[in-house]
Amino acid sequence: MKTAIDPLQFRRALGSFLTGVTIITTCDHRGELIGNTANSFNSVSLDPPLILWSLGRHAHSMRVYLSAEFFAVNILREGQEELSARFAKQSINKWEAIDYEIGKTGCPVLPSALAVFECKIAHTYVGGDHVIFVGEVLHADYDPMGRPLGFFRGAYARIC
Repeated sequence: MKTAIDPLQFRRALGSFLTGVTIITTCDHRGELIGNTANSFNSVSLDPPLILWSLGRHAHSMRVYLSAEFFAVNILREGQEELSARFAKQSINKWEAIDYEIGKTGCPVLPSALAVFECKIAHTYVGGDHVIFVGEVLHADYDPMGRPLGFFRGAYARIC
C-alpha cells in the first residue's frame, strides 16, 4: 500500500526532530579509510549494547559498509561543522589533514569527537531507500565536558 503523504511535507516534519551529527567510519578490504556524515544514529539496547545508523542504498560507500565487519560512530561536537560538511561529500579526499587514530577494531576514529562507539556489525536491514546497520558496541569513550553538534530543520543548531 502506497502512502499519500507529501514527500516535502514529510521531510520538513522530520527536520523538526533535533538530531546529533556523526561521522561513521570503516576500512575497505585494502585498508582504505571510509567515512560518511550521518544523523541517522540511535541507541537500541543497553544489554546487549546495540546502536544503529542508516545509509542511503545508493551511497557510493554502501558496498564497503556491507562487506565490513566493524564500523565506528564518531559523535561530533559543537564547532565541527566543517568536519561534518567534509564527510558529507563524495569526491574529495576526506582524510587529508584530518587528525585520526586507528581504534581497537581497526576503524579510524576521530580523537576530537565528543564520543566514539566502536562496533561489530550485528545485523543489516533494508528499510525503504536506506540500509539500517545495527552494531554491537565493543568499545565506547566520551568527553564529559563537550557539547554536541546538533542538526535541526536543515541547519546546524546550538544546544543550550
